[in-house]
Amino acid sequence: MNKIHYQIHQSEQNKPWILLIHGLFGSLDNLAALRRGLTDIYNVLSIDLPDHGSSLRTAEFSFENYALLVSQLIKTLKITNLNIVGHSLGGKVAMQLALNQPDLINRLVILDIAPVSYTPRHQTVFSGLEHVPLDLITSRKNAEVYLQEFVKELGTRQFLLKSLYQDDTGWHWYFNLALLKRDYAKLSEGLNTQAQFSKPTLFIKGELSDYLTTEHKTQVMQLFPNSQLKVLANTGHWLHAEKPALCVKMIKTFLS
Repeated sequence: MNKIHYQIHQSEQNKPWILLIHGLFGSLDNLAALRRGLTDIYNVLSIDLPDHGSSLRTAEFSFENYALLVSQLIKTLKITNLNIVGHSLGGKVAMQLALNQPDLINRLVILDIAPVSYTPRHQTVFSGLEHVPLDLITSRKNAEVYLQEFVKELGTRQFLLKSLYQDDTGWHWYFNLALLKRDYAKLSEGLNTQAQFSKPTLFIKGELSDYLTTEHKTQVMQLFPNSQLKVLANTGHWLHAEKPALCVKMIKTFLS
């Protein structure tokens, strides 16, 4: 059984491949707009990261372990001629995979994240998620009443609530909340490696986001010497959702 839950959108066997990797608290559905824009030229592999969606729950977070699990899936599926697009946490995992096993990847696209350490910025999100009484709520709308006490931004609440589901035993989060909170400091760390990925790499920054800045250029170039930066105007950290068509265009132009 594969440890990583995935979907394949394949139209022609000989098309090149793109792997899409979502960010923290997300699932493979988060990059669906990109997927729809890419399947005319590429076969697309979408995954749930470990501790997210329907993928396995791990005992401890590490970029190395996440990257290893993703690489095992790629090898199991016998996928070659692969490009990777990763957003946020998924971008860090994609970078770790590229640095560890460059032979698996042709080109790399990183959406609004750098391989650096970040100061904690999700404390209110964790507080909001823990404030939702899963044993008492009756609907997502009911859950939002609790969530909004801590998470004021409507778009963020809507994003988080996509990962709330109900089964015969009650309401649950699709992500491993306890582990992600416990190991959040590790998620916020930079990539600890002396390796380099010398193949073409594109970093796309949301113009209004502070996740990828000029201060990060030195560390980016140390690990990805053959990289370039593009800025998607008037977008924040969720650039792929805010302007999917333009994001797809940037990706296609770079990969072609």
